[in-house]
Amino acid sequence: MSDISKKSLTEIVKLIKKKEIKSEELTKSYIKNINSDKKLNSFITTCSEEALRKAKDFDKKPIFDTLLPGIPIAVKDLFCTRDVRTTAGSKMLENFVPNYESTITNNLWNEGAFLLGKLNCDEYAMGSSNETSYFGNVMNPIAENTVPGGSSGGSASALAAGLTPTTIGTDTGGSIRQPASFTGTVGLKPTYGLCSRWGIVAFASSLDQAGPMTKTVSDCALMLQAMVSFDKKDSTSINKKKENYSTSLTNNIKGLKIGIPKEYRVDGMSKEIDKLWENGKKILKDSGAEIIDISLPNTKYALPTYYIVAPAEASSNLARYDGVKYGFRSNKGNDLIEMYENTRSEGFGDEVKRRILIGTYVLSSGYYDAYYIKAQKVRQMIKNDFDQAFKNVDAILTPSTPSSAFKIGEKKNDPISMYLNDIFTVPINLAGIPAISIPAGSDINNYPLGMQLICKPLDEQKLLNIAYAAEKKINFKQSLNRWWEK
Repeated sequence: MSDISKKSLTEIVKLIKKKEIKSEELTKSYIKNINSDKKLNSFITTCSEEALRKAKDFDKKPIFDTLLPGIPIAVKDLFCTRDVRTTAGSKMLENFVPNYESTITNNLWNEGAFLLGKLNCDEYAMGSSNETSYFGNVMNPIAENTVPGGSSGGSASALAAGLTPTTIGTDTGGSIRQPASFTGTVGLKPTYGLCSRWGIVAFASSLDQAGPMTKTVSDCALMLQAMVSFDKKDSTSINKKKENYSTSLTNNIKGLKIGIPKEYRVDGMSKEIDKLWENGKKILKDSGAEIIDISLPNTKYALPTYYIVAPAEASSNLARYDGVKYGFRSNKGNDLIEMYENTRSEGFGDEVKRRILIGTYVLSSGYYDAYYIKAQKVRQMIKNDFDQAFKNVDAILTPSTPSSAFKIGEKKNDPISMYLNDIFTVPINLAGIPAISIPAGSDINNYPLGMQLICKPLDEQKLLNIAYAAEKKINFKQSLNRWWEK
């Protein structure tokens, strides 16, 4: 692993702007790391030749007044990239090449970055372990045969292994924060509507949100600044003044009130997670913050609510994959209806089919009021809990996940156990508020554990500042033996 690729994004940007390294040198170091990987399976598509060409073009005529000058970036394969295959981890889109660019990736390219490749993910972002991808499991760099989390597992794995300096994922119920926790990296889910959803393959439209995945909190602030924009093509996009998250970053959090929700102490939570939480409270208190006990009484309903709302929206969004205009089409069947049926049964994986069936059921006549409408009412109650809490506190501190990374195959045949892995992250998506996971310690196996901070809508700067202050005191260090290159 080259020394350059060990550095944080913020450090790399400074080196490029000082002309101490060239984009070509940087890009070659990441391509070397990608080519050395024999086991992680974090990439679906690599763009090495095109990335090198763009790096050389940048070096000939460098433009330094951008946020990401000459930076190669690999992105989750859920973001549509013009003329580059975009699969969403599914057989259904195995050969889909969009003729348009997602707003988020376009924003990154406008800030001087360019595409290094597309990263593996759970099929249509449905999964918590990156085991549902048509292109196979992704491994966590922390240990062989260990999941990196999901659905942004390829993003987290490639970032932790030094195959990309930074990346972007999507978070529908924890798909940025959970893999960040499992791999010892930083993952931020912004306020719903802050980052455009246009050009992202849809899972559940009222929950999906793109966000940065980075090595450090300062990298996270820089990436978020590059990603955010108002987008007329996205009807849920928030039109607000752009903030300079990276230059406004401070570790002064004296006097801020941090809430500790009693409902997040769940049965079966390990002593290591509990200890991590206690340590997090101490760190924030030592930084000058005040710790306050709070209640989020409807938290216990978040998971069942999510697994009604998300599959319902998935059922609707995935109806477009019928084999007619684009994507996979089965060659079996004697008529149109049979072609539809065979295309969808062959093109979708088991987890996607499971969620489509649940979603179709809860939206069906006679069950719509009993399930979907009731779930939306409970969702509002969960949001109201957060709104009430933020009248008394500036942020909320919780664990990111109820455990560290588990073994591949350990939970694959037990969907409920897999869904429970998102118990701490799902309420935030239902409420549409921002949250960040930062590495805060390790378990007995030296697997990373994440700490989650939550703020009120559009309070990303405060969220980043608190995370930055905590990161400074935690001083998390991760040592990997690069077994995937052997």
